[in-house]
Amino acid sequence: MAEEANHGTSVGSVLLAMKEELKEFAETRLEMLKTELREKLKIMKIAGPLLAIGVVLLGTAYLLLTLALVGLALAFLQGNPFRWFLAFLAVGFVWALLGAIVTHFAVREFQSQGLMPKRTIAVLKGDKVWIQSEVKGHV
Repeated sequence: MAEEANHGTSVGSVLLAMKEELKEFAETRLEMLKTELREKLKIMKIAGPLLAIGVVLLGTAYLLLTLALVGLALAFLQGNPFRWFLAFLAVGFVWALLGAIVTHFAVREFQSQGLMPKRTIAVLKGDKVWIQSEVKGHV
């Protein structure tokens, strides 16, 4: 018959139970992913507008500081026919150097933190190892 002598359960009931466990397993993992993504979205909803305002203010400050530094450099280059060029070149070099340093730190921070849902991925990797060990144990 369809029942095993040792356990008294049919193959169909075992498959049905496995199907239900797999469904529950997938739902749990999907809920974990949704929760983690919701947390990140909540942070981004707050940080996004603040970032935009900060960029506008920093852009304005950048332009004003650049003009002030060019004016300062012009004061030291009186009588030189290329004073405007040299003043803009000097200020541009300073901004390029500072921009490279800041960009380096920003890229390093993004690489260390990342945007992927790390907890969910770690759990799924652990689940993969567990499933592989279960399959090897039953084969």
